[in-house]
Amino acid sequence: MKLDTSKENNSRYEIPIWRKVNLSIEEAVIYSGIGRNKLYGMTNEENCPFVLWVGGKRLIKKKAFDEYIKNSFEI
Repeated sequence: MKLDTSKENNSRYEIPIWRKVNLSIEEAVIYSGIGRNKLYGMTNEENCPFVLWVGGKRLIKKKAFDEYIKNSFEI
């Protein structure tokens, strides 16, 4: 069986942001309205509760991110 890698076929696998468990920085910017530089700064903090490192790539754990925002007065 050959895997079809055409763009038309792969588009059906796109998952809406609100259904994802982890978000890229770009998705987190769209999702939260927080700027890219601010998110990079927040995720560079040693004890950031919502960052997940996959090699050199950082992902945002959406549930933990939502809790962090919910409990924050200012970022």
